[in-house]
Amino acid sequence: MIPPKTTHSILLPSAFFACGLLVLALCISACGGSSGASVQSSSMGTANVSLSDPATCQAPDGQFSHVYVTITDVRANTSATATSTDSGWVDLAPNLASAPKQIDLLGQANNQCFLATLGDNVQLQAGSYQQIRLILADNSISLSNNACGSAANCVVLTSDGSVHALQLSSEAQTGIKIPSGQISSGAFTIGAGQTEDLDIDFNTCASIVEQGNGQFRLKPVLHAGEVSTTSTSINGKVYDAATGNPVNGIATVSLEQKDSAGIDRVYMSTMTASDGSFVFCPLPAGTYDVVVVATRADGTIYSPSIITGVASGSTTGTVLLHAPSAAAPTSTATVNGLITSQTSAMAGTIADIQLSTLASVSSTIYTIPLPPTSTQQAATLSLETAASSGTTVCPTGTDCSAYALQLASGGAYIGAWSASGATLAQSSPLASYVLDAQAFVQSSGGTPDCSPSELKSTAYALTGSGPYAVAASNLAFTSCQ
Repeated sequence: MIPPKTTHSILLPSAFFACGLLVLALCISACGGSSGASVQSSSMGTANVSLSDPATCQAPDGQFSHVYVTITDVRANTSATATSTDSGWVDLAPNLASAPKQIDLLGQANNQCFLATLGDNVQLQAGSYQQIRLILADNSISLSNNACGSAANCVVLTSDGSVHALQLSSEAQTGIKIPSGQISSGAFTIGAGQTEDLDIDFNTCASIVEQGNGQFRLKPVLHAGEVSTTSTSINGKVYDAATGNPVNGIATVSLEQKDSAGIDRVYMSTMTASDGSFVFCPLPAGTYDVVVVATRADGTIYSPSIITGVASGSTTGTVLLHAPSAAAPTSTATVNGLITSQTSAMAGTIADIQLSTLASVSSTIYTIPLPPTSTQQAATLSLETAASSGTTVCPTGTDCSAYALQLASGGAYIGAWSASGATLAQSSPLASYVLDAQAFVQSSGGTPDCSPSELKSTAYALTGSGPYAVAASNLAFTSCQ
């Protein structure tokens, strides 16, 4: 682990292709104090802000060649429950109000970590900031040299180069909320006389929903954490265990940490380069589990590999991926199902859904990222329920969304990190998956919806010699807004 330094930084994760990171070296001004008393310099600190995104949905293999967002402000509050209109907000990027900055989230970082500088350092009141908000420009504003043409935020498709406005919800008014649960260590803490670097990680690929009408909507997934501008990182290489060569296909590497329920959740994802290498940076200090999934060029899906307890500043060394064994002659397991949403009055209503696949491996529940395919480019699946249309028929009194997942049939290989390289052993010949769905108010920027707001399926254990096809039971959300 990298030893502590006098100067610190904070990072927000995400998940898309090549490690692209957006730096907002932002001056922070102290504002919104409730007492109105002048702040003494001895109680002030200095903050820098950066934005990052190691994306997995980038061209040439991903759906998007560019994803542009226009940022107008970054704010922080010491209260975890403060609304956008409450007092106590400090402005971390005061220069952006008059000069919004349009950034390509899939752009190439010139140093593998940071994409761009958004402002200069300023002072702010020392304290523990438990909520951060990233504010985007309304699509109607006028921008010079607008890469989107007319809208301030847009996506550019890899397939035909067409530009589509990225529809926003409340982000232009209230900001994309990053709560304490999505900030490393629960808060961005600045001590008196200290300089801290805050990095916001924008998980682009998990943040875009393609709607039934062909439009694209932002459903932001953000994290933050304290990082080092000297690029504290985790790196390694992914090889095929049979050939000893880099994977001939597409490999996705995810960093995971436990949530309050003890479930390993994806913090950040990236893809390997042609030589099998990967790097995560900047990265908050801490310990992570590294989960690797991949699809070979011939369509074979490798069994997942998991290395536990990897500290920032470390290398995993070579991570080996194994094609299915004789116990799982078919490499792919397909899971099909339906998610429904309805109000307390038993009427259909739209909800945003984040669908993850979980597996219990060595007594710990891990998120198993979706293996990369032409239809799976993020670690988890973003869905939107809607009324019946086409071949999707919703149960009476519901809105719904059908899904089809391709997963590895083989059980995960797992081992603890070691400086000499991790030794991985297969947990079981065949995989067993639990589907985990979380519901959010549509276009809310992450406000939980329905009661309960999270549903899990029973465990679907694969058996026999295949083919492995699971018809999952409906996940039915009720009492939604």
